[in-house]
Amino acid sequence: MISTSRIFTIACAFAALHFSAGCQYLRQDMADQPKNRPLSPSEFFADGRSERPLVENTVARGSIADDELVASKDSNAFPLPVDWKLLERGEERYNVFCSPCHGLQGDGNGVVAVRGMKRPPTYHQDRLRQSPNGYFYDVVTNGFGQMYGYSAQIPPRDRWAIIAYVRALQLSRNAKVAELPADLRERLSQGGSSGAATSGEHKPESGTAKGPTGGSY
Repeated sequence: MISTSRIFTIACAFAALHFSAGCQYLRQDMADQPKNRPLSPSEFFADGRSERPLVENTVARGSIADDELVASKDSNAFPLPVDWKLLERGEERYNVFCSPCHGLQGDGNGVVAVRGMKRPPTYHQDRLRQSPNGYFYDVVTNGFGQMYGYSAQIPPRDRWAIIAYVRALQLSRNAKVAELPADLRERLSQGGSSGAATSGEHKPESGTAKGPTGGSY
């Protein structure tokens, strides 16, 4: 006959085995996550693929809105109304993503270039001033040369906001005097004798360069 103590010992061992198996089953370490890596095989689906094709007659969320903002490389269209709000957003995004290489004024002398990396071209050269808007959109989206694409970091609307701000930077150094507001033309005419721009282009005052949204650099 089995003693009571032996029965108790067997029961404790069985309980410990049961609970340890359950803990092992429920444990999910960061190194063993229940997920599929990109393009990894999967036994869950009959075709063995973890990457699933799009469901027929469906559209991914947000893709229609994004498609409306896509432009070809040779297109000079601008799919958004350009106002101060868009320029301010473009300036903020430009300072975050672009200024480390391209500099605050678009000269290509950002802190990354100053520290030895290859210097990007200035936005104020004729080639980039004459490039269509679609070219800039393609470069921001897909990258160019040593510049990586920013499609994952910058949504389409913000890409256009940055392009609008870059165009404003370019215009700030190449605006014709006749196209300036009356108060700026008056300031230029009053400063003509002291060396201000009189040759048809508006140049920033010495000392500070005023950004398109009013900030000083």
